[in-house]
Amino acid sequence: MIGIGTDLVEVERFRTTLERTPSIKDRTFTEAERAYADKKNDPTERYAVRWAAKEAVMKAMGVGLGEVAMIDIEVVRAESGAPSIQLHGTAAGRAAEMGISEWKITLTHTESLAQAFAVAL
Repeated sequence: MIGIGTDLVEVERFRTTLERTPSIKDRTFTEAERAYADKKNDPTERYAVRWAAKEAVMKAMGVGLGEVAMIDIEVVRAESGAPSIQLHGTAAGRAAEMGISEWKITLTHTESLAQAFAVAL
């Protein structure tokens, strides 16, 4: 194991962030992530849990917001619905430098909270 990270997001607080700064969606979430979230009854829960996942991955890599672009950390779903992580750009480069070859991630959310836990292997 190379690193672990977790993050917890308050959904209503994140809703306020999205309303106040709508451009955050385009800067932070990939087109596929936005398409997935936007087709749900309450997209904010999906955005919040993906934000938590990106934060958990950054914590597992030991980097901050300025060191990798959040949009370079993508939450993808298998046909079974299981989440996984795909890294691009700065995040992929940092992971390669660290010798990370695999990610384990779990996500959960309710109407009020979104949580992610990531393990870098």
